[in-house]
Amino acid sequence: MKTQIIKANNNTLTSDDLIHVSKLINDDQPVAFPTDTVYGLGCNAISKAAVSKIYAIKGRPPDNPLIVHISSISELYELAHTSDLAMQLANNFWPGQLTMILHKKDMFPKEVTAGLDTVAIRLPSSLIARAIIRNSRKPIAAPSANVSGRPSPTQAKHVITDLY
Repeated sequence: MKTQIIKANNNTLTSDDLIHVSKLINDDQPVAFPTDTVYGLGCNAISKAAVSKIYAIKGRPPDNPLIVHISSISELYELAHTSDLAMQLANNFWPGQLTMILHKKDMFPKEVTAGLDTVAIRLPSSLIARAIIRNSRKPIAAPSANVSGRPSPTQAKHVITDLY
């Protein structure tokens, strides 16, 4: 697939760009985008084919689970078994950099969780990340957008240099 670069304006995407990026996610294509910490390389978290592409692009070991990103706290109920404590943490610290490890529900391919019974879930504060997740209507597995073992990218140019 040809690499496409879409520039955000004022930390937002145009509606046409958002539709395009969301279609890529729904077509099981990986997309690099800013999160609240670094650039992530994201894909449809419930698609084995999409998740396999992330591992291949990064050269990531298969025993290293991925973080699943969501766009709202309500999505948590669909993906994982929650507790009062988990919901209290979510309500106090999300959106933000908190990642919770929870017992997963059955929709994830084993590649996302490295075969574990748990899943790592985060609700990012990045407006772009949340818009992509919300518009694609899929949870997005998104490790950092770099070759495994290399520094995590904090700028788009780092992603381009490292992965392309």
